[in-house]
Amino acid sequence: MAEHNDKHTRSAVPSINGREHMVAPEVAVAFLRSTMPFKELDEQTLAGLARHCKIDFFPKGTRIFTYNQTEITHLYLIQRGGVRAFITDDDGDIVLKDYRGVGANIGALGIIRGTKANLNIETIEDTFCYLIPRDIFKNLVLTVSSVSHYYLKIFSDNIVATAYTELRKNKLARRNSEELFLFNTKAGELSKPLYSVSATTSIQECGAIMARQSIGSLLVYMDEDPGAMIGIITDTDFRRKVIAEGRDYREPVASIMSSPLKTIPSDMLCFDVLLKMMTTSIHHLGVEQGGRVTGVITSHDIMVQQGNSPYYLFKEIASQKEFDGLYMLAEKVSGLVRNIINEGAKAEDISRMIALINEKILARILVLLHYQLGPSPVKYSWLMFGSEGRHEQTFKTDQDNGIVFQDPEPGRRQEVIDYFSTFGELATHHLVKCGYPSCPDNVMASNPKWCRPLSEWMQQFSHWITQADPQEQFNSAIFFDFRNGFGTEQIAMDLRDHVVGMCSGENTIVKNLARSCLRVPAPLSFFQQFVVEQNGDQRDRLDIKRRGLAPFVDFARVMSLKYCIRQTNTLSRLKRLRIKMKLADDFYNQMIEVYDLQMQLRVIHQLGQIENGEEPDDFIYPDQLTDLEKRMLKDGFSVIDTLQQLLRKEIQEL
Repeated sequence: MAEHNDKHTRSAVPSINGREHMVAPEVAVAFLRSTMPFKELDEQTLAGLARHCKIDFFPKGTRIFTYNQTEITHLYLIQRGGVRAFITDDDGDIVLKDYRGVGANIGALGIIRGTKANLNIETIEDTFCYLIPRDIFKNLVLTVSSVSHYYLKIFSDNIVATAYTELRKNKLARRNSEELFLFNTKAGELSKPLYSVSATTSIQECGAIMARQSIGSLLVYMDEDPGAMIGIITDTDFRRKVIAEGRDYREPVASIMSSPLKTIPSDMLCFDVLLKMMTTSIHHLGVEQGGRVTGVITSHDIMVQQGNSPYYLFKEIASQKEFDGLYMLAEKVSGLVRNIINEGAKAEDISRMIALINEKILARILVLLHYQLGPSPVKYSWLMFGSEGRHEQTFKTDQDNGIVFQDPEPGRRQEVIDYFSTFGELATHHLVKCGYPSCPDNVMASNPKWCRPLSEWMQQFSHWITQADPQEQFNSAIFFDFRNGFGTEQIAMDLRDHVVGMCSGENTIVKNLARSCLRVPAPLSFFQQFVVEQNGDQRDRLDIKRRGLAPFVDFARVMSLKYCIRQTNTLSRLKRLRIKMKLADDFYNQMIEVYDLQMQLRVIHQLGQIENGEEPDDFIYPDQLTDLEKRMLKDGFSVIDTLQQLLRKEIQEL
């Protein structure tokens, strides 16, 4: 329901109406001493601030600020009463709302940014506020680190959180049957009571206990320490290890248990529990609290609670015996992602889930190909490049892949090459059928150039690092994001060792890639308007990938090469660079938030296109963004300027 209170709302602009009153300094000091961040000021600064304080009264229903109209002349600190802060959409519906009470501030963001009111503010009861003049407050922010850090953290925590809330609310209307679960429930809340037996207990007795208690698993401990769980047995163990193998039921349960017991902390969110189960193919996990296992959580527990769980799709993919079945299952990914967005997933969670499911589809394709072609003649690693290599896929990104295999014996070279040539062609064909388009630049395992033995891959990277011209180095950038997607991971690790070793003593590629990053400025004009495409089908749209996300991805890649960081994921690289480059906490947090917000916008934009029967792309209309989204993006794009300044400094130091 829209709330149309404007015509009933009292107007209040204290600095014009002159209703504010001076207050005794000692009274103001007493209040400020109980209010963050002013309570941390020294006595002299606090006394000086108190001398400038005034107090004003606002009856219930008073509009103190009007969005984008009110000039902010003072910082308001609520001494008694409360206000609501909100903005409305074009239909008059409230799309952002929170309530502030005693000790909360009004107007800090506008003063710091030098803008008019960024929210509507109305009193919800009779309210008294202390007023601190704008210039006095701005001087505190500039000169007192505890004050500036406090307000920066408040803006970071609250504004980014409300932006995500608005994105989920406005872009994807929640379906009635969907309830928050994965991101609201912790493992400890869902775990089952602990049933355990000694390692010397017979298999037969364990089976009787499980039947009597109607449970599907038992934890196992050593007699010397009943509180320390060393393993677990499940229904599956009875089927596969006892019945199928004809074991003696009198054997101790230790002979069939899975050990060591895999555990998770009790405060882990169910989304992360689910990802762990999907990654490790372990369906029963011990729940640990205070160093002790207190319960068990299973994949079934999560699926029953959530309903349409990603785990169902994961199991269906793993059980497919025909390629046609995989083609149909791949179409379900968008619906699954919609569910986890509605659950409260942020971009990093979404990318992790998409990457995991894509890897499972790939793995099943390759396994089925091995059934068809026979086992590989030598060990190999299926390499993923670009966004796949960074775990940053969104919907149906182009294929960027290759194969690196062990150097064959001279007499078998052609046999090995022929096998992997056929293998790569069929694999990329089936990936296309699953909805993953061919790479326009033919960076795929079906291209002999990217299906090579390890020694040739090492030579190729050595050439890119030491001998290639700047344009060729720029074109090779996505290859440096490689990771193992299937096969023998050690081969990919050997290739990574080679790349790190080469880069540690060579600065040319770092310089050239850094210079290429500086060619794309932040997508804001001199007048703070979004820079959009000027021609073609994407006219008047903002390329959120190339202009918004790429500067962060490129910065993380280039600096990771310089500092020999092995991670490929952008957020993981930035986390390492925070330490290596001694990045300020505020700047690091701002980078993460801006990157995550843009990824969220991109995913929700693409999901909306898919649900409308359109091909997903990276071009968004700025005019279709809410005011909050526009402000967040514009503020965030300023970070790109700082990133590029850092790159220029790094180039100068090489």
